[in-house]
Amino acid sequence: MPSFTSSDGARLAYTDTTPETGSTGSTGSTGSTGMPGMPGRTVVLVAGYAMPATGWALQEDALLAAGHRVVAFDRRSHGDSEDVLWGQRVARHGADLHELLVHLDLRDVLLVGQSMGASTIWAMVDLFGTDRVAKVLTIDQTPRLVNDDSWQHGFYDMTPQNSGTFFDDGIPDTGRGKRVDPENPGVRRLVERIGGFPAVRTPNAPETVRLLRDHGLQDWRDVVARLDVPFTMVAGRDSQLWPCSHAQAAVGTNPNGRAVVIEDAGHATNLDQPDAFNEVLLGFAA
Repeated sequence: MPSFTSSDGARLAYTDTTPETGSTGSTGSTGSTGMPGMPGRTVVLVAGYAMPATGWALQEDALLAAGHRVVAFDRRSHGDSEDVLWGQRVARHGADLHELLVHLDLRDVLLVGQSMGASTIWAMVDLFGTDRVAKVLTIDQTPRLVNDDSWQHGFYDMTPQNSGTFFDDGIPDTGRGKRVDPENPGVRRLVERIGGFPAVRTPNAPETVRLLRDHGLQDWRDVVARLDVPFTMVAGRDSQLWPCSHAQAAVGTNPNGRAVVIEDAGHATNLDQPDAFNEVLLGFAA
């Protein structure tokens, strides 16, 4: 698996697959696949907390079949990337994503982020703008996890009073929504495709607390409100973490954005309903 070293010394892994060969390499290029008759773009996939790049296999297959180049990124302490004690902040993860785009000389890309992967994208845009970005698609991530009188679309039961310790013991079980079920047809398809369940690699305990706490205290609503490229916010109707209303509330009056709610899907929307999600993804990428 190819990798590069971040500016602060972490080894970060990624896959880079092209529709011509279906192979993974480390040679950079622009956003176009360069295939005659197939004007595909480069799609960069950023998984959520603890999930590896292999969890995107069903989306990767659909994108490659449509002529797109696919880069899947393992954030620090995720997947095949190095497990490090430093840089466990969403802002640093956003800087890592930008450094990946620079390393591969990627431009005009579609960025796709699920859960904390979406926050990573918003952090990158906040720090570096959208010069290398054509479009953004996020999957079931509210831009603010803390609920108050002005925002009721955050993590269930998370308030200003408990926000500092909310993730001290990991991600709380809300008792709501559609859970990740190994027997779900979408999950079974992924397991068959990659030969086993994705290697979910929870970071070391100090990193878990540090990264989750930082993630929980962010507010990306101003970044979403000012996004100057087309973007789609996908939400699972039955997310176990927060109301699906977060997507439309975050899009607000930004003319570049739209919200899409996928039925019978939880937080892992692209695994719960891969066909319905892939239809949205391919339509937006086209």
